[in-house]
Amino acid sequence: MLRFTPVRAAVLLTLAAAAVASAQEAPAKVKPQGGAMSADASKAKAHRMSTAELIRSATSAGPRSISDNAAVMAADESGKMVPLRPGTNGWTCIPDEPTTPGLDPMCIDKHGMEWVQALIAKKPKPANTAPGLIYMLQGGSDLSATDPFATKTDHYIASPPHFMVMWPYDAKSSGFSTTPKKTGSWIMWAGTPYAHLMVNQTP
Repeated sequence: MLRFTPVRAAVLLTLAAAAVASAQEAPAKVKPQGGAMSADASKAKAHRMSTAELIRSATSAGPRSISDNAAVMAADESGKMVPLRPGTNGWTCIPDEPTTPGLDPMCIDKHGMEWVQALIAKKPKPANTAPGLIYMLQGGSDLSATDPFATKTDHYIASPPHFMVMWPYDAKSSGFSTTPKKTGSWIMWAGTPYAHLMVNQTP
């Protein structure tokens, strides 16, 4: 999520989800694995980025056919989520989360955002009634491949460019692996209501 991830950007996405509706009304590096940046370093990184740079970071997460017309939101210096650009297609793109070791901007559709909101609220299962989609074409950094509610790690899982289908795939019936991999597809958080398909490729 997070993806978006609630594991990477819980606060960011919570605020984003709450503000998506208003943002959509108006028309218009995977780095080596390692620990997270300090809070001060994170703020400094975010502060150095101009609005144009934040928009470029956010929209790099998805295919141009989606990101060109998506809303873009980012956290300001106080942590409040603010719209940087309105969108017209129901998608929301968010810039790289500076507290993770790799680049991880994301573009999220409506059902994907419902999934993220449920995860962050620690609901028993996702709220989306149709598969959601999240693009992370710059890659990502996850705290855990097995625990959707992990809050810390000594070893981030670095992912290549990928997109995610937010739907509870079953490893046994689907035949997909549950082991993190750099190519092909695998199920993250298998065996939990928040299982979803990781597709390691650029569409």
